[in-house]
Amino acid sequence: MGYYALIMAGGTGTRLWPVSRRDRPKQSLKLVGDRTMFEHTIDRIAPVFQPEEIFIVAGSEHVSDLSDQAPELPASNFIVEPMGRGTAPAIGLGAINLRREDPDAVMAVLTADHFIADVEHFRDVLGAAEKVAHDGHLVTLGIEPTSPSTGYGYIEQGQELKEVDGFDVFHVERFTEKPDESTAGRMVESGEYTWNSGMFIWSVERIMEEFQRQMPDFYVKLAEIEGMLGTNGYEPTLGRVWPQVEKQAIDYGVMEGAEDVAVIPVDIGWSDVGSWGSLAEVLARLGHQDDNGNVVVGQHMALDTENSMVFAGERLVATIGMDNVVVVDAGDAVLVCPMEREQEVRDLVRRLEQEKRNDYL
Repeated sequence: MGYYALIMAGGTGTRLWPVSRRDRPKQSLKLVGDRTMFEHTIDRIAPVFQPEEIFIVAGSEHVSDLSDQAPELPASNFIVEPMGRGTAPAIGLGAINLRREDPDAVMAVLTADHFIADVEHFRDVLGAAEKVAHDGHLVTLGIEPTSPSTGYGYIEQGQELKEVDGFDVFHVERFTEKPDESTAGRMVESGEYTWNSGMFIWSVERIMEEFQRQMPDFYVKLAEIEGMLGTNGYEPTLGRVWPQVEKQAIDYGVMEGAEDVAVIPVDIGWSDVGSWGSLAEVLARLGHQDDNGNVVVGQHMALDTENSMVFAGERLVATIGMDNVVVVDAGDAVLVCPMEREQEVRDLVRRLEQEKRNDYL
């Protein structure tokens, strides 16, 4: 029973516009240091998984770029998704490819664009989670909350199931989608909730059982694709069937109704780097904050500017009398907004899509 990593490398990171674009998605950006987010992900798990044990699910338009960033990975380990269908189908496509490799495989489902500060602790919990998955549990990693964030889903812990390698393992009572501020405050205060990291560890057989039980239409389509693995008919079948697959997130499609789910709460310095505000928090944690509370990437000249995030490209960005703002220069587009409205960048991208401003997408 081998242990494998499945890294989901889809998505574009719309809340990091205008730097993140369709042809330059978040996982390929150097947001933290001189390595891309994808390169950081590979570096992080390299001591746990051999290159042949690391699989990537990505769109065809991104495979070449990702392969260039991780030349040590076998080309056959890049699983091409014809079009984005959400995390549940991406995981299903990865699962059937892993099952062909090893029918008894345990898979760690990870993301290509998150940040983790405590890498050693993360590697340790991956080892513990594998052992829990061997017992038939669907395992999720819960992040111990540092604030009543409304930007994450929450996991409610039930009774303690066991302790593995120093990690407490709890039964999951329920998953809760992004709450309002007062609800989030009560959750954090109770000490019984963790943030949903979107990282999962389970055996291929267990997740396939859940697909069959909860997403039967998708399971039938997946079985048709799986039947063609390793043959000349695989790509034509995938190309024909995949557009018929309904979009679905793994949380909605499987986890909320799954049986025997366990959570391991961890404090690993995790961030999904899902917005300019969260990137500012990560960079501040790493010491990239000046005496005025500004987090700056690139060239910045400031007069009376405080508590702001400035992400400059090749040009100098100058600010005067600014407080708690985001300024991002991507060369062909500039974003300026109050920090408290940085989540609305996604709405701005939707408007660009509606107006077909494709040069800026």
